[in-house]
Formats: sequence, C-alpha cells, structure tokens
Amino acid sequence: MTPPAPNPSRAATVFEREAPAASAVAASLADARDAVFWTEDAPGQRFPRLEGTVHADLVIVGGGYTGLWTALRATDRDPGLRVVIVEGKRIGWAASGRNGGFVEASLTHGEENGRRRWPEELEHLDALGLANLDAIEQTVREHRLQADFERTGTLSVAIEPHQIEWLEPETPDDAHSVYLDAAAIRKEVASPTYLAGRWDKHGTAMAHPAKLANELARLAAERGVMIFEESVVRALGEGDAGGVSVQTAAGQVKAPKAVLATNVFRSLLWRNRLMTVPVYDYVLMTEPLSAAALKSIGWKNRQGIADLGNQFHYYRLTTDNRVLFGGYDAVYHYGRRVDPRYENRPASYERLASHFLTTFPQLDGVRFTHRWAGAIDTSTRFCAFYGTARMGRVAYAAGYTGLGVGATRFAADVMLDLLAGEKTERTETRMVRERPLPFPPEPAAAVGINLTRWSLDRADHRQGRRNILLKTLDALGLGFDS
Repeated sequence: MTPPAPNPSRAATVFEREAPAASAVAASLADARDAVFWTEDAPGQRFPRLEGTVHADLVIVGGGYTGLWTALRATDRDPGLRVVIVEGKRIGWAASGRNGGFVEASLTHGEENGRRRWPEELEHLDALGLANLDAIEQTVREHRLQADFERTGTLSVAIEPHQIEWLEPETPDDAHSVYLDAAAIRKEVASPTYLAGRWDKHGTAMAHPAKLANELARLAAERGVMIFEESVVRALGEGDAGGVSVQTAAGQVKAPKAVLATNVFRSLLWRNRLMTVPVYDYVLMTEPLSAAALKSIGWKNRQGIADLGNQFHYYRLTTDNRVLFGGYDAVYHYGRRVDPRYENRPASYERLASHFLTTFPQLDGVRFTHRWAGAIDTSTRFCAFYGTARMGRVAYAAGYTGLGVGATRFAADVMLDLLAGEKTERTETRMVRERPLPFPPEPAAAVGINLTRWSLDRADHRQGRRNILLKTLDALGLGFDS
C-alpha cells in the first residue's frame, strides 16, 4: 500500500522551504553507482562453503555482527570451544556491511524509547550500554582491529523551531553532553539548517562497517572458529543426543546448542515469523571532499550527526573525508519480502541528494559516487528482543531497528547467558525477559505501517503535533520509526 500523497497546503519543512534546484540534484547524482561503498572499499577474505557433516559445540546461523560477536564472546568464555558460523552469502554483506557505521551505546533505541518502556531500569540499561561500547573499544584497541574506529560522539541537531526544546537539558550539562545554541552548533558544523544541537561526546563511535565485520571474522578465524560462506541454511533439525542440526543444501552442522543471528531474514523459528518486518533504508556517499570543501563545513571533531525529525537523516565523515548521508525514507513492501529490487528507488536517492544540498548548500558541485539500500529488521519496540527455543538449546536475538552495530555485542552475551542457563545482570532485565508484540499478518501489516509512516511525516509538517493514530500507538507502546 502506498501512503497518501502529501498535502500541498500543509506547512513546509526546511527541506521544502530551502530546496535546491532540480538541476543541482541531478548533477550531484550523475556519477553515482548502485554499489555499497563499504564492502567495495573492504571486500574481506573468503571462506569455504559447508559440505558434509561438521561437529561443533556451538553453531551460529548468520555471519553478520550478531553471529561474529557471539563467536568471539563464546571463545572468550571458553577458548577451547568448537564454534562454527554458517553464512548464506558473505560475511557482513547485509546490514552489517551497509549501515552508517554509528556504534551506539544505547540498547533501547534512545532515551525516550527506553523511558517509555522500561523507566525503572533505564539507568541500569544505559550503564550496560556504555559498558558494552567501552568493551567494543577495548577489543578494537587490544586486538588492533583495523576498523577506522573513532569515538567522536553524536550531534543531535534541531532543524525546526519546535525541536529546540527537545535538546534543552532538564539537568545541567556535563562533560559528556553539551547543549549548543544556534551560533555554537553552526560553529561546530556549518549548516544553515541548524537551530540548536546537543553533543553527546561519549555515547557513540564511528566505524567502517565492512572493515569491522572483516576484522571480527579474522579474529574469530584466528581463534579456530570455522566460518562457512555461501551456505544457506534450509532447516533447523534434531541433532545427536538431543542437540540440533543446522542443514544446508550440501552439508550440516551438528551441535548441542545453536544461535540464530539471522535478523531481518525469515526466522527458522515459527514463533518469530511475525516479530520483525524488513524496512528499507537508503544511503548516499560523496566523493572525498577537497580541503576547501571540508573547511567550508567545519566538522573538525568528526561527530556523527542526526537531525530530530520523525523521518530523520544520519550522516558522518569517512577517514578519507567522504560524507555518508542516509535515512529519511523508511520503506516497507507488502509481504515482508527482502528483495534486491527494492534497493533501486530513484525517488529516495533524489530526495536524499536534495536534502543534502539543503543541509550543506556550500557543497553544491560535490558528486555522489555510491548509492545503496538495505533492509532493517524492525520490531514493534524499536530495539532487539531475545529468547530461547528447543528446550533452551537454541537462542536468538533480532529486531535491532537500525541501532544494532553496538547492541549486537550485548546480544551475543545475552544469548550465551541464556544458553548457559545463567541469571546475569543482563538476563534479569525486563528488556531481555519481555517479548514485544508481533506485527499483524498481511494486509494489516502493510496498512498499519504505511499509515503510521504517513502520520509521522504529517507530524513533521505540523510542528511535531501527533495525530490520534500516533497518540494511540504511543499509549500502547507500539509504533514505527525510521
């Protein structure tokens, strides 16, 4: 279902008030290729296909961040453990190699989402999230992972007047979080759209997504983890002595325990088939900025940036001073399908290019070199959920909703705790113990999701005022977020 067309009589956002010329947008996209910059820049090593029968102590389905961190955390706990990862395509090819590279401390998809759902334990969840990010940084440093890791923090920016109050502190600023008025934020990063900002200096790192996945795989392989690529898992069956069997077209892995790290792809467990929906996110990458172009926007502290619209943008610098610019459109296709055809959406790329030039008009003339899309595993609570199946022999985590780069390591620890039957400070949280509500089946899913998207866009055009649908979803703890 297509959302209702925009109403031309509604109030315009800054991206409509200050839209660039169509010719400038077309010129910026003229050389853009349909390719993922990260995986093209860092293709990584290859691993063999699974053939025959392999025995292990732990088998992991999925070779993205969740699977890789699970293998590493399992071997941290027991260096002698025989661990196998089975990946349907290549390590890190999906969300783990296509995201913006924001390694967030938040496990709850931000403070507001966490406070609405688990207010009594938000402080504890925030502490667990920061400890998790610290541990990721420690792993990068200790093992010298070449992942372009920079803990620069995030700038949250108000681009409409009603958003300014969302950034003003209820408590005084501290060393890790600073409010910036219009003059201060534009001194930090020179965009005429910025009306205020908040710099969280400690809660986010930037990384090269594909390099991070490649380095985690390298470290896992050095520890003896067996990694198989191009091995699509067809079934999760019974193994030996009450264990499990992960079956592909050419082989199988038998193990006492398994981890499902398939995220956006169809779950091997029926109970989770309605728990997530794939929502497509779109991204552009510029050519490297010249010294003069970079000077014109400042950005000396290299923070990640996100604006405060319901349909928001996220952007950051790479080590060679390209600008990644993504977000805003979050597109759901009927039937929960993940299909490469959905990545070809010229309207989304044109919209992103237009919004980029509104944000940085001084970069008119800069060309985009890459454009791509990826599917986000969205849950109704906007952050990951966890659980076990098959009498505790199988653990799973999914539903990161776009904030999984850092949270996947936390998920790895949760799943290993659950498989071990251990009660820990992680597994005892309500966030881990509770399952979110599932999405409804079609056609209700498509109708509800697209009406919610339309309502969020309408709120952005009405000074943030939410309609009855959004208020109802808020009250029920449901919703949809780009």
